Amino acid sequence: MTDLLLIALFAFLGAAAAGLLGALALRLSRHRSLVVSLSIVATVAVTAMLAGTLAVAWAMFLSPHDLTVVTTVVAMAAVVSLVTALLLGRWVAARSRELTLAARSFGDGGTFAAPEAPATAELAALTRELAATSAKLDSSRERERALETSRRELVAWISHDLRTPLAGLRAMAEALEDGMAADSPRYLRQIRTEVERMNDMVGDLFELSRIHAGSLALTPTRVSVYDLVGDALAGADPLAREHGVRLVGGRIEEVPVEVDGKEMSRVLGNLLINAIRRTPADGTVAVAAHRARDGVVLSVTDGCGGIPEEDLPRVFDTGWRGSHARTPPAGAGLGLAIVRGIVEAHAGRAEVRNVTGGCCFEVTLPLG
Repeated sequence: MTDLLLIALFAFLGAAAAGLLGALALRLSRHRSLVVSLSIVATVAVTAMLAGTLAVAWAMFLSPHDLTVVTTVVAMAAVVSLVTALLLGRWVAARSRELTLAARSFGDGGTFAAPEAPATAELAALTRELAATSAKLDSSRERERALETSRRELVAWISHDLRTPLAGLRAMAEALEDGMAADSPRYLRQIRTEVERMNDMVGDLFELSRIHAGSLALTPTRVSVYDLVGDALAGADPLAREHGVRLVGGRIEEVPVEVDGKEMSRVLGNLLINAIRRTPADGTVAVAAHRARDGVVLSVTDGCGGIPEEDLPRVFDTGWRGSHARTPPAGAGLGLAIVRGIVEAHAGRAEVRNVTGGCCFEVTLPLG
């Protein structure tokens, strides 16, 4: 029993010495190829066995013949192990190079195409992660292109909407200055109207910039949805009368919510103005509010005739106005973008869907 323990001790010491040298070699070559690392691991395994065998042979005084036999056997095992390690390393390195080239393609703006050759489980998992990342990047690029298109459209429309009233203002100012205005009070009223319209437009731009910058400061208070909708209906009633549109708000539940009253009044006001302008005379705009499973749902239904299905995802985009037939004479397409920004700042969501004869805008807010 003592001899067996001594053999185990000497074998362990010899193998441990080889293992320490192998660990040092791996540390020094940690930035080298995977083939080198696998070769070092195979060499360490064989060297550890050889060192342990030689230590035992030296301690037990084996004959030179027996020592030669053992050394030859270990040497043959070393050759086979090294060749196997080199082949395995080259195979894994080739799969890694293919994965590197595929990753470089979508890093340069393309789409990641996973290599078809078989790979290890780790490389296969990395391939799946890269494919998922590529899909996310494609979606992000698509959103960025859509946003850039919206920005270009917004700049073009804002420029047009500002140029037209400014030209009118200049003409009216020159007429007043030259004494050519036959009805000066009417010119002054028109100038005031145009200035207020441009002021509203600039105010919308400022509000949208605060939303996009994340600097929209909210002051939530506990209010009733019934009061919010009632105030919004009262504010929109003059515009509805001017357009000959009926406002209906019969299904309003008295549900409490924690919102910024001023900002939510702006949300409802924008939705009502949008609905009134797009509803023909003698049409109806209906407002409803009810408690749902995930919060409070406010809805504004108009009689615009519906929105094309392909345009529904863009309704809340900055600067979107829809087709020319649905474009109002005033505004820059910022109202609905402001609605979504304010609602999302309240941890809610804004949606739109087509209904019979028109469309329904829904705002979902967390319960107070």
